[in-house]
Amino acid sequence: MKKNILSTVTCVAMVVLALTMSSCTMNKGSLSSSPGDAEGLAPIPGNAGDILDINVPAEMEMDRTKTMGIKTESFRGGVYVYKGNVSMLSLKDYMVQSMQGNKWKQVGETSAKDIMLAFVKPSKTCMMIISEGGPLSKTSLAFYVTIDQTAATSLNPFGEAVTQ
Repeated sequence: MKKNILSTVTCVAMVVLALTMSSCTMNKGSLSSSPGDAEGLAPIPGNAGDILDINVPAEMEMDRTKTMGIKTESFRGGVYVYKGNVSMLSLKDYMVQSMQGNKWKQVGETSAKDIMLAFVKPSKTCMMIISEGGPLSKTSLAFYVTIDQTAATSLNPFGEAVTQ
C-alpha cells in the first residue's frame, strides 16, 4: 500500500515538474524584428542610464546588481545588464535593427553558446553579449559602452575639452 502511494506521489510530482518546465520554455516571448513594429514591443529609449541612443525592449529588466556606469569630464560609459523572457535570436535581431536605426555601425558579430555583437559610432563603442537562459532562467543582455567625450569635441592648448 505504501509503495502505491509513494509511486503515485512521485508520478504526480514528475508531471507537475514537466508541465512547469514546459510552460517556462513556452513563455519565452519573441520580439518583433522591427523596433517600431505595432505587433512587437516598442523600445524604451534611454534605458541604458543616460545613454539615449541604445534602446532595450520593454520585456527586458535591468539587473541593478550587475549594472554600473561611470561619468567623468572626459569619459562616460559602463556595463549594463538586462534580463527577460525573450528568445536569444529575436533579441539579437531586435538589437541589431535598433542600433542601426540609431546610427550605430555594426563592426563585428560572433556566436558560439552566446552571441557577441560590436558597434561603433564616432567617439563611441558598444559591445553586447546575449546569453540564453535555461528553462528556469531568463535570457541575458549585457553591453559595455564607452563614450570618449574629448574625441567628440576639440581640445584647447591645455588639453581641456572645448565644445563647439
